[in-house]
Order: sequence, then structure tokens, then C-alpha cells
Amino acid sequence: MIVSHDLSILALISQASVLVKLVMALLALLSLTSWYWIFRKWFQIRSARARTNKFEQDFWNGGDLNTLFQSAARSRTGGIESIFEAGYREFSKLRAKSHDTSATIDGSRRAMRATCQREVDDLEAHLAFLASVGSVSPYIGLFGTVWGIMNAFRGLSNVGTATLAQVAPGIAEALVATAIGLFAAIPAVVAYNRFAHDIDRISIRFESFMEEFSNILQRNLH
Repeated sequence: MIVSHDLSILALISQASVLVKLVMALLALLSLTSWYWIFRKWFQIRSARARTNKFEQDFWNGGDLNTLFQSAARSRTGGIESIFEAGYREFSKLRAKSHDTSATIDGSRRAMRATCQREVDDLEAHLAFLASVGSVSPYIGLFGTVWGIMNAFRGLSNVGTATLAQVAPGIAEALVATAIGLFAAIPAVVAYNRFAHDIDRISIRFESFMEEFSNILQRNLH
């Protein structure tokens, strides 16, 4: 007698053991959460890059520093504008209180660096979660697979003659957990690497702007 088995994905998931179903549910939750942060980070980094391009264009077109400062203070959009605002605000305060050129420039640079660190930290927020999903999900799926295969072979221990048709459904159910783990891990790893690269480039632009702006402030003092 030929016994047929439904080997569709939905059937394999529904027929899996309780523990394997819990593993699949955890992986599905991790995948959905990672996709949420992938889209959030993509829009955030894209916006930060666009704001940086616009501000640098306005800045290097010879705009008045006071006008740019007032515009940055009103907009509160963050990014490079916040760095400029913090540096120019500290520069104006120290210049009014002291005639020490070095102390004024150092204070302005420290204010910009602190703001830069906050902006970069904000861009890097939740990247660690994507890295964790990318590294842990395959192992979680593998755990579900191992457990499912163990159950499949334990069920065959009471069968006199084991055939491939009897073994295949249990192994297929178990392998679905590995597939879901890879489905959760691969996009998270790709997104993490891409976002880390983009944030590094934006951070370098922030650093370059701080050095160039410090030179401009120093020339203005002299």
C-alpha cells in the first residue's frame, strides 16, 4: 500500500511538534522585527544623507553663518545641522567671554564632537539587533531541526521496517525550521553590513565638516 504525505510548507509546519512550532514562531517574530528596523533604518539613513547634502551645499555656497545658525536652531532636524549649531553656539559664547583663541576653538570643537557622537549613536541604534538576528537565527533554526529529526527517528524506533517514505515527512518538517532561520538571518546580515557602511561614510563626512568648520572659526577669530 502506498502512503502519500502532504509535504507542502503549511502542512509541514502544522504537523511539526510543539517545540519546533515554538522555534518557528520565534524565528518569524525575529524576522518581522528585523524587517521593521530594516525599513526604519533605511529611511533614517536616507534622510540623514539628504539633509547632509543640502546643508553642505548651503554652507559651502557662502551663506552667512548667523543666518545658517538661526535656520538650524529653528529646524531642529538633527544631523550635521545640529553639529554646526552646537559648534557655533559654543563659539559665540566663548568668544564673548574670553579672548583666548585656542580655548575658544577647543570648546567649539568639543561641543561639535559631543553632538556628532550623539547623532552617530542615534543612527547606529538597533543595528546590534540586526547583527544578533543575523548571527543567532540559523542556530535557533538548527536547534529546531535537530529536535525535529530526533522526534522523527524516535517515532521510527517502534516500526519494524523503516522506509524513506516514512522518514521523509519528519525530516522535512524539521528542515523547515532551518529554512525559516536562514530566511530571518540573511536579510538582517545584508542590511547590517550595508547600514554600517553607510553610517561610516556619514560619520566621516561629519568629522571632515567639523575640522573644516573649526578652521573657518579660527580664521574668523584672527
